[in-house]
Amino acid sequence: MDIIKKDSIVLFEVLGNKHLPEYLQNRFHIHIFCHRGRISFSFNDRPYKCEAGEFVFWFADSKLTGLTFSKNIKATVLCVEKDFLDFNIPDQRWSIDALLHSKENPVLHLSNKDDKKRVLSNFQLLHSKFLETDHRFYNEVLSLQMQVFILEMWHTFANEYEHRKRTLESGTHYERFMQLVQEHCMKEREVHFYAKRLHITAKHLNYICKQNTDVTASDWIQRYTKERIILLLQDKNLNISQIADEMNFSSRSFFTRYVKKILGITPSDFRNRLG
Repeated sequence: MDIIKKDSIVLFEVLGNKHLPEYLQNRFHIHIFCHRGRISFSFNDRPYKCEAGEFVFWFADSKLTGLTFSKNIKATVLCVEKDFLDFNIPDQRWSIDALLHSKENPVLHLSNKDDKKRVLSNFQLLHSKFLETDHRFYNEVLSLQMQVFILEMWHTFANEYEHRKRTLESGTHYERFMQLVQEHCMKEREVHFYAKRLHITAKHLNYICKQNTDVTASDWIQRYTKERIILLLQDKNLNISQIADEMNFSSRSFFTRYVKKILGITPSDFRNRLG
């Protein structure tokens, strides 16, 4: 399988105040478990800190700036080449909300020892299979191990997602709106739906969003919807009519017009570009 390159999977430790090489941030999906110290960075223009016992994940080509490690840092870093990971993604519908949650919330607090062991064990298992090049079924075994790794990560993301849902139930209107959008934008794309659930007017909801992020409620809805559409279109097990039905569009033609509006191309053209 040509998708496997000699550096498709890189595993190493960071000790002391260092920087990740630029090529890693551009070509690789990066997973880091922080044993001690602190990692500071800005992600999508928001500042974050990852501390001991926490896990951070960045997609390749993320808007990542200001990455620094504290002097006492000890962290395990797993880098997986973008094309190789993307080629082996299981059915994304299984955990689409958890996956998108990780895009918006890159730092996960691993609340128990089992989660920490699972993350580090999966790092090592994937890297070990990658190094086992004399295996008779190397390509097949590595592909399966990659899928297991992804499913285990989705399990961790899903636990964090559910925990965050519970803690936000008593949060501010803005926090609750963001959670509602993540949960319902597959089928609900009107500001009035969310305003009604929050018992406020659509105008007031837009005001709240602008105050918090300088982005309107409708723009937030469209952003989350766009992410889901891209992920579903990347799943070639689904035809376009199925995706339109799953997202509650009245017809395939209406779905096509909506996709062209937010992506600039039709669903068919998007898939053709994927190859």
